[in-house]
Amino acid sequence: MIKKETIDVIMDTARIEEVVGDFVNLKRRGTNLLGLCPFHNEKTPSFNVSPIRGIYKCFGCGKAGNSVNFIMDHEHYSYPEALRYLAEKYNIAIEEDEKTPEFNQEQLQRESLLITTEFARKFFSRQLHETEEGKSIGLSYFYEREFTDATIEKFQLGYSPEAWRAFTDEALANGYLKENLEKTGLTVINEDKMFDRFRGRVMFPIHNITGKVIAFGARILKTDAKAAKYLNSPESDIYHKSKISYGIYFAKKSIIAKDECFLVEGYTDVISMHQAGIENVVASSGTSLTVEQIRLIGRYTKNITVLYDGDPAGIKASIRGIDLILEEGLNVKVVLFPDGDDPDSFARKHSTYEVADYIKESAQDFIRFKTSLLLKEVANDPVRKAGLIRDIVETIAKIPDPILRETYTRECSVLMEINEQTLISELNKILRKEVFKFPKPESGIEELLSDVLTPDHQAPDLNPSEYQEADIIRLLLTYGEEDLYFIEPINERESHEVTEKVKSFIVHELNMDEISFEHPVYAKIYKEFENMVHQEAAYQSQYIVNHDDQEIRQLAADILTPKYQLADWNSRNVFIKEEISRVKHAALSAVYSIKIKHLHKLSLQNREAIREAESKNEDIDDLIKIQMQYDEIKIKLAEYLGIVVQ
Repeated sequence: MIKKETIDVIMDTARIEEVVGDFVNLKRRGTNLLGLCPFHNEKTPSFNVSPIRGIYKCFGCGKAGNSVNFIMDHEHYSYPEALRYLAEKYNIAIEEDEKTPEFNQEQLQRESLLITTEFARKFFSRQLHETEEGKSIGLSYFYEREFTDATIEKFQLGYSPEAWRAFTDEALANGYLKENLEKTGLTVINEDKMFDRFRGRVMFPIHNITGKVIAFGARILKTDAKAAKYLNSPESDIYHKSKISYGIYFAKKSIIAKDECFLVEGYTDVISMHQAGIENVVASSGTSLTVEQIRLIGRYTKNITVLYDGDPAGIKASIRGIDLILEEGLNVKVVLFPDGDDPDSFARKHSTYEVADYIKESAQDFIRFKTSLLLKEVANDPVRKAGLIRDIVETIAKIPDPILRETYTRECSVLMEINEQTLISELNKILRKEVFKFPKPESGIEELLSDVLTPDHQAPDLNPSEYQEADIIRLLLTYGEEDLYFIEPINERESHEVTEKVKSFIVHELNMDEISFEHPVYAKIYKEFENMVHQEAAYQSQYIVNHDDQEIRQLAADILTPKYQLADWNSRNVFIKEEISRVKHAALSAVYSIKIKHLHKLSLQNREAIREAESKNEDIDDLIKIQMQYDEIKIKLAEYLGIVVQ
């Protein structure tokens, strides 16, 4: 296992904004950063990152935590795997205690497949550069496509020999398990026979978002009518082709910087565009464009430009994919290259500036492009034109933004020479059908109101003290080290000011009345603060955020990430008093509120004791006195809070 000292170094070094920024396009929002959540589909950003506290929180799906949690959730890593990922990212040497059998088994499950694909990548690269077959066939092919050595190295291109078991035998000789060779699709096992899947092909490694090789695309070079021109790795535990775009690892930073992604068809299109200096480009990785791939791109930009060659059949086949982009709320443009050119060939013929200028000048809005493209086919045939109109309107209906829908409807009425109201009527029919496809939500009005109800108006819950407990924990996590100032009398004439930390004040007050927490996770966190007070240790938020207990980490991230942030009203001469400026009042209110709840519980127990005593004809005078004391204290506390208690 990784040593505690090493884990502490990783936690201290990893910056949440850098870790999350590798996967999500983050934009500054006050002291926090905001982006589209990578854990669920959303079109309006609700994913918050707090660099100050080192945590993230999504207010849409509820995911929250620190850097390690993010890598665990996003990459489906175990805790040790996530730590190793961060250690590698920040060049931290891993020091380990003796590994347990359970740890070894956990590591082998996923990591062994990634190790196998990395071994394969290195093998194919060596074959390309160090063997006569690789140089004469594979390297020659890449040079013919005008790929430079730097480009070949960047994309880690390789070559798989023609021999039936060249790779398989090499892998087995180096101790790699045949089960993993089969699971990654590198080796085909047919009964007792084993052979290389990618024999006699140039190799294009497919990387995940973090740069790990998870699969391969391969192109055959010899003429063989029975063999597929391109061959991809099959699905595996580490490779789901519908969820990854080829080149995304190399393109993501440029996509964020340019706020635009170019979408092409093939591996060589991506590579040639990168070599031409245009790096914000990806391909759909050997499959038709999928919703998952669109959402992956959508984490980094809302703008996609599809780059087509001049083949009309290919364009029509891709239109459904573009409809999916519109459904996801992204903006789509189309660039059509001159006849005989595709992104690969055009990029090789022109300079970076010429390619960029051509794309900029030729980009058309997809709706207009589709309309003009299909209008050429229908000519003056009214029946076919009616079908085209319905097709276009169905595409417009997929756009979530009503203003954008209205704009396109108006422009299409001009392009197709048809009354705008007719298009609107047809559009409304489609939209009504879409609405009735979905069942009504099962949740009642209470769920809809839950986000706007204030604590004072919350309905009773199963744990009467849960809200008060949550408020105590929130104050401890947020203001635990803040100073509170109290005036204490020395005698009848003199007094002096005393200072106490928020955590000390709360712990002393609650312990004095023997108040315990009912919520199990709140109780764990409160116990941590009790220990700090008893040991006179300072509270550091990172200690809780990076706690060994997953429940504590999760809850701390939830509480420490505010859902809303005040605008800068001070710049407009409107001054709002923040909670930190009245933390004493907040602490007193929280303590008094939980004491009232505690007294209410004691009061109910005492009333039950009174009823029981009465039923047995026992003396109840002492119980009555206790009840009066409870009620008197509750009233005094309620007066401070400005509430009425029963």
